[in-house]
Amino acid sequence: MTDKKAEELKASSLEYHETGRPGKIEIRSTKPTFSSSDLAKAYSPGVAYPCLEIANNPNDVFKYTAKGNLVAVVSNGTAVLGLGNIGPEASKPVMEGKGVLFKRFADIDVFDIEVNEPTVDGMVRVVKALEPTFGGVNLEDIKAPECFEIEKQLQEIMDIPVFHDDQHGTAIIAAAGFLNALELTGRNIADAKIVFSGAGAAAVACARLFIDMGAKREHITMCDSKGVIYKGRKEGMNPYKEEFAVDTKNRTLGDAMNGADAFMGVSAKGVLSKDMVKTMSTDPIIFAMANPEPEILPSEVAEVRNDAIMATGRSDFPNQVNNVLGFPFIFRGALDVKARKINVEMKIAAVKALAELAKEEVPEEVKMAYGNEDFSFGRDYIIPKPFDRRVLTRLSPAVAKAAMETGVARVDINDLHEYAANLENRLGTAAHFMKSLRDRLTSHVKRRNAKVRMVFAEGLNTRILQASKILRTEGRIEPILLGDQEKIHQKMEELGLSTLKDLEIIKPNRSDYFKDFYMEFSEIRQRKGISVYHAEDLMAQENYFGSMMVRKGLAESFIAGPTLDYSSCLNPLINVVGTREKFKAAGIYILVFQNRVLFLADCTAQIDPSSEQLSNIAGNTAILFKHLMRRDPRIAFVSYSNFGSSSSYGPKKVKRAVELTKEKYPHLEVDGEMQADVAVNRAIRDKLFNFHELDGDVDVLIFPELNSANISYKLLSQLTENTAIGPILIPMKGTVNILQRTASVTEIVNICNLTALLSEEEELTYKG
Repeated sequence: MTDKKAEELKASSLEYHETGRPGKIEIRSTKPTFSSSDLAKAYSPGVAYPCLEIANNPNDVFKYTAKGNLVAVVSNGTAVLGLGNIGPEASKPVMEGKGVLFKRFADIDVFDIEVNEPTVDGMVRVVKALEPTFGGVNLEDIKAPECFEIEKQLQEIMDIPVFHDDQHGTAIIAAAGFLNALELTGRNIADAKIVFSGAGAAAVACARLFIDMGAKREHITMCDSKGVIYKGRKEGMNPYKEEFAVDTKNRTLGDAMNGADAFMGVSAKGVLSKDMVKTMSTDPIIFAMANPEPEILPSEVAEVRNDAIMATGRSDFPNQVNNVLGFPFIFRGALDVKARKINVEMKIAAVKALAELAKEEVPEEVKMAYGNEDFSFGRDYIIPKPFDRRVLTRLSPAVAKAAMETGVARVDINDLHEYAANLENRLGTAAHFMKSLRDRLTSHVKRRNAKVRMVFAEGLNTRILQASKILRTEGRIEPILLGDQEKIHQKMEELGLSTLKDLEIIKPNRSDYFKDFYMEFSEIRQRKGISVYHAEDLMAQENYFGSMMVRKGLAESFIAGPTLDYSSCLNPLINVVGTREKFKAAGIYILVFQNRVLFLADCTAQIDPSSEQLSNIAGNTAILFKHLMRRDPRIAFVSYSNFGSSSSYGPKKVKRAVELTKEKYPHLEVDGEMQADVAVNRAIRDKLFNFHELDGDVDVLIFPELNSANISYKLLSQLTENTAIGPILIPMKGTVNILQRTASVTEIVNICNLTALLSEEEELTYKG
C-alpha cells in the first residue's frame, strides 16, 4: 500500500468510527416497549416469571433469554492484529468490528469484552465467570503461548464453546485452501512436505489441524525467528514449539525450503525469498498469510516460478485466507444445536464444507461484489469469497451435524436440509420474503414441469445478461432476450457468459411473428391514431414486441427497462397488454425492512389521481398484498393532514378516497387521511387518535399523488436498511413489469422472481 493510500485509509477509517454515534455497535430491544404494560413484562414485576422458570430449570435460560444467540468476544489486547501488545482499550475497535462481522454474516449477537488482565489464571477466572451470560466465547488477539493455555483450561471447565479464532479460524480457512491446492497439484496430504514460517497461535493450530486431517508430523518443519525448530534446540523454546521439534540437520528456513511441497507463512513480511521459492518442488503451494504484508508477494513468486499456487491474507490478491469465512458460521452451527464445545470433528467438517463450496459455480452476485471478476475452481480460486452467502448454508449445517454426531450437542436438528434453507431467513425479513416467493414459484414450475418464459426488452444490457445467468442457474425462469443476436453473443463473450449463448434471442423485425404482431396492433389501435405503417415501426421496438409476446401467449411474462425512461416503457405495456376492468395502471413498491414489509402506492404511474382512482389503487394493491402475503392488509391513506385537521383540496381528496374505499371494500381495514408518522407508528396512532380503525401495524400506504409517493420510496430506499422490490404494475391483463434505471442485478433478479410468480398465479383476478 502506498503512503498516499495509507493516509487516505487512515483518515476515512477514523472518520468512519467517529462520525455520528461513536463506535460501530449498539443494543436494540427485540420486544415492544411502547406502553407501561410492555415495560411491566420486560422488567418488574413481570420479569420475575421467566427468572423463576430458569431457577427451576437452568436450561430454560435458552428459552427465555438471548443466551443461545449471544457470543462474548474477549481480548486482553496483548496481540492485536499486527499491532502487538497495545492494551485492552486499544483493542476495542477490533472487538467491535468482530461483533459486526458476527451479526452481518450469521445474525449472531455479540458483547465485546476487553479485559485488563495479562495473566493466564486471571483470564481464565474472568472468562469462566461469564459463562451464565453467553452461548459461546470467541477469544481474540491474545498473545502466544498464553493463548494456548487459556483456551485449553477454559475448554476443560466451561460447558459452552470456547474458540480462539486467531488459532482455529486461520487454520480452518487455510486447511480448506490447502486441501484444494493438494487436489489441483495431484498430491496426497500424507505425503506432502510442509514448512511453516512462524510458531505462534495460528501456526501451531494450522499444523495441528493438518495432522488431524492426515498430514504426517515428521513431514512438517516449523521455523521461528531463530530458524528451524529441531530436537535438542534450547533457545526460544516452549512446550508448544517442542511439540513440532523434528530430528533434522536443517537449521534455517532456506534449508527447510529445499524440496518442500508447501510453505505456510504466518510470520512477517519478506521472510520468504525468491531463491528459496526456486528450490521448492514442482507445483509448489505457497500460503503467505502475514498481514498486512505477506512473506512474499505473488509478483515475486511469479518472477521465478510459473507453476505455484499462492494464497495470502490480502483481498487484493487471489485466494485470500480470511477468518470471516469461518468463525461466524462455525458459531452459528454450534449455537443452533446448543453445543458444549467446538471439537476437532466440527472444525474438520467446516474445512471440508468450505473446500467443496469452492468447487461450485460462483453466483453472479458474488462476482459483482468483486468488480465483475470471474471465479471458477482452479489455481486462482481455491477458497470461496466472504460475500458468498452460500457459506452460511454450507458450513453451519456441516458444523451442526458434526456436533450432533460427536455428542456435544444439547439438541438435535432433525432435518438439516430444512435447517440450511431456513438459515437465510436469519439475515433479515428480505431474505425470508424472497425465499417464500421463490419456494412458491418452484412449486408451480415443478407442478407443470416447465420454466416460466420471461422476455427481456434490453437483451444487450450487461445487468440483464448477468441477471439472466442467475435466473437460469436457479432453474425457475427461462430468459428470452430481444435484440441483435450477433451483438448479444459478443457481449456475452466479453462478460464471460458464453454459456448463455443457447438462450433464445429474437430481433423483432426479423421474427416470423413480426407481421402478425403489427397487423393485430394496428387493428386494436386503429381508431386511436395508429396506422399499419405506424404499427410496423412501433412493433420493431423491443418494448412493443415483448408486450405482444405476452398478449399472444408466447411468453408468460415481459420485463421492460432498465435504460429507457419510465414512460417510454409504460406506454407500450398499456397500449398492447392493457389493464383490467378499465382501471388505470399503478406502480407498487415493496419495501422489505428488517422486521416489516410495506407496500407503497402509487409510486410510478398516476400523476394526480382522483379520489375514485386512489380508491381503485387501494383495492388493487390490497389484492396484490393478499396474493403475496396470504392475508388481507391494513391500509393507511397518507396526507399532510390528520383526520380532517385540514380542509384544503389535497386532504379532502384523500378523505373522500377513504370513504369510497370503505364502501367498495368493506372487508378491508382502511383508515385516513393521516400523516406518515401516524400511519407507520402504531404507538403514536393509538395515543393521539384512539378512534382509528386499524388494529395493528399498517401494511399499505396509499399516497395522494405521484410526487409524494416517488419521493418517499426513494428516500426510504436510500436512507434506511431495506430491500426495495418493484415497481410492480397493477392491474395488468398480462404479467409485465418495468425495471428502474438504477436497478442492481440482485434487484433485477428479485423483481423477475416476483413477476414470474405472479404470472403463474393468474387465477387471482382484479375485481372491484
